[in-house]
Amino acid sequence: MLLILGCVLKGTAQTPKLNSYPKATATVFIDFDGQAVRGSAWNWDGPIDALPSGFSPEAITEIFNRVAEDYRIFNINITTDSTVFFKAPAATRMRMIVTPTWEWYGKKVGGASYVGSFKWGDDTPGWVFSGLLGNNVKSVAECVSHEAGHTLGLQHQSTWSGACVKTQEYADGKGTGQIGWAPIMGVGYSKNLTTWHTGTSSKGCDKIQNDIDVIVKSNSFGLRDDEHVSTLTGATPVTLMGSEFTATGIINTNDDKDVFTFEVHSAANFRINANPQSIGPGNEGANLDIKVSLLNHRGDTVGRYNPAELLNAGVDSTLNPGAYYLVVDGVGNTNLNESTSLGYYAVTGSINQVLPIYKFQLTGNAGNNRHELNWIYEADELVKAVNIQYSADGQNFSNLVTLNTQTRTFSWKPNTQKRLYYRAQAITVVDERAYYSNMITLQPKNDQGIKLRSNLINNVIELTTGKEYAYSLMDQTGRLLQQGRINAGLNRIDVTTTQKGVLLLRLQAENESHSEKLIKQ
Repeated sequence: MLLILGCVLKGTAQTPKLNSYPKATATVFIDFDGQAVRGSAWNWDGPIDALPSGFSPEAITEIFNRVAEDYRIFNINITTDSTVFFKAPAATRMRMIVTPTWEWYGKKVGGASYVGSFKWGDDTPGWVFSGLLGNNVKSVAECVSHEAGHTLGLQHQSTWSGACVKTQEYADGKGTGQIGWAPIMGVGYSKNLTTWHTGTSSKGCDKIQNDIDVIVKSNSFGLRDDEHVSTLTGATPVTLMGSEFTATGIINTNDDKDVFTFEVHSAANFRINANPQSIGPGNEGANLDIKVSLLNHRGDTVGRYNPAELLNAGVDSTLNPGAYYLVVDGVGNTNLNESTSLGYYAVTGSINQVLPIYKFQLTGNAGNNRHELNWIYEADELVKAVNIQYSADGQNFSNLVTLNTQTRTFSWKPNTQKRLYYRAQAITVVDERAYYSNMITLQPKNDQGIKLRSNLINNVIELTTGKEYAYSLMDQTGRLLQQGRINAGLNRIDVTTTQKGVLLLRLQAENESHSEKLIKQ
């Protein structure tokens, strides 16, 4: 029996020739140029003459980049070049036709494909109906990845009630902003972060589908080879060009970590930015949430860096002479499971002489609807002023206040309940150069009656809340241990299998989050 599945509906220049992994044999061809389809399983009502998509080269490139990142971990080539498609073996290729022509199908859906058709070998294509998706570039890209996933053997990721009643055919994920997430095989049009997922499929409340395992086991290709070792032994040396360096890689499994090594010959400022592959500001279209760790020559941790609300991470530290290791890892967050935080990344950085302003550290807390900020720094040059800056998105900052160099605290009451990002800026007297602290996030606290029975726990966390929250439990390194939801009233969270030591419980609802430090005895 043939099984056709589609992606949910949401509201001619020359096609650039693009390839994501040319050495791979398995190929998915995104066809934007129109196609005459004859003699396929789709031709129940005669020939189909699909019109070109009409997308510009810029739009095609963005769609390609989004889809390519979804499939980056696999040994498969995403291409827009028909000649590459025709060179691939018939049983390891798929044509995904992006077209406004949908009437022949008879249903207003975003796309359609046959489950498992990638291996049929008869060039039966998959479809994405761009006009029914409002010709929205992100929506079209999400649907291409989704429909191609069906051809590789995947069902929908669905949600079910405790009574085993399907509540959503297409799981829509959770969260907002940069870390808002949804499964590729659900519906991710409104989420920034869409990934493969392990969850209940549309086939039943007890049918767990691990998307990555299904793709690998149902087809002749597997995951791409790991480019960097996960241990200190054999770490990849960082190549310096002057004082600058760049390193790239792919986190392609839950256990994968990429380890780099470098040497500092005199006291130096070490600064990096680790960014997931994306197509625009705010890590748009990324699949990977990055954590970076800095270790000394003995393997002892110097620092771990993983901003809670951002997918990228950065390090700005003063290092003494010696050998160091940089470890890049994919991690989970409030919305994303660590096992599917996978994808391409690039690390750029510099190792320079110690800056005039160093150990510049900003901290803060929220209470009584006020934000309290504190900072420290050391300076080898005179500082003329310190500016406290804030941002609503973590990208575009504005000055909040200018303070004298003796001041080390600042308090104010924001006129919003939304999360705000802060950083401190020091201006030197000589050359009036600007130096920045780390960035933190705060929002006015509204505890909604959150009462924790005790911070010392054994096998159960007991707490009472005045409303429903999503919770995440992490260890002291930021690694996600478990997550779920709690209801208003008394809640008991079982942590029997969780390791002993310091734990962090994070509660999140719309426009608010709270953290509690726990010690499991």
